[in-house]
Amino acid sequence: MAADNMKDIKRRIKSVGNTMQITKAMELVASSKLKRAKKRSDDSKPFFTTLYETMENIVKNNTDFSSIYTYDREVKKSLYIVISGDRGLAGGYNINLFKSLISDIKDKQNTDLLCIGKKALEYFTRLDFNIRESYIDVLEDMDIATSSDISNIIIAGFIENKYQQVYLTYTKLVSPLEQTPKTIKILPLRIDKNSNNFKQSFIEYEPSGEEVFNSIVPKYISGIVYGACIESFASEQSARRIAMESASDNAKDMINTLSLKYNRARQAAITQEISEIVAGSIGFK
Repeated sequence: MAADNMKDIKRRIKSVGNTMQITKAMELVASSKLKRAKKRSDDSKPFFTTLYETMENIVKNNTDFSSIYTYDREVKKSLYIVISGDRGLAGGYNINLFKSLISDIKDKQNTDLLCIGKKALEYFTRLDFNIRESYIDVLEDMDIATSSDISNIIIAGFIENKYQQVYLTYTKLVSPLEQTPKTIKILPLRIDKNSNNFKQSFIEYEPSGEEVFNSIVPKYISGIVYGACIESFASEQSARRIAMESASDNAKDMINTLSLKYNRARQAAITQEISEIVAGSIGFK
């Protein structure tokens, strides 16, 4: 019986050890992807910051400025762009995002979703939300062309008055150890004319400031989507790294516990064998 118990424990130790090798490998992969995603995010920020500053400049230096992208309209229907992961094994990353989004949605019947990520599509399809469009397996290799396609859907829906408000729900990477779900309104645009960053500009826009502004907005929305996708992907990798590190630590603790049990079982087997030998020798005499 002791020998059988030792074999079971040894088998479990080997199985847990194999699992730990997988979790350690996934932790290293997630760390590498996180580093690349952060670099992509940092590299893209200057361009889209410049676009926003240009729009801000146009609004602040034109007292009679008006644009369809800044109008407040009676809200009949809203569009939410939700960015989730395509895979699991990332702790509470996806479910925390979904809970945050559901708490923000006031009227399910008058809300459409544009899902970026397989997990969001699966989750909200089960909840019977209306899915306007979905994008699967695009986050890791997200490019401007894909974010422009998404931006075109957003802009078309807003201009055609199908949606009076557009929101973006993603996960902000606060630190390598913290990821926070966040929802922002991206349309209609809000540009504060009274901010302290006001600078008098003598730039002349042709054919007009309003037309230049309207031509920039789709690129700016594309940039917001692109940046949110990159940051969400980085957040997912950060969450997965933490989850895999925790799993590896738990596996290590389990191996230590099983090794202790194995040693005790082995010691019991040796003691039993010695007792049997002694008993046999006494009986022989």
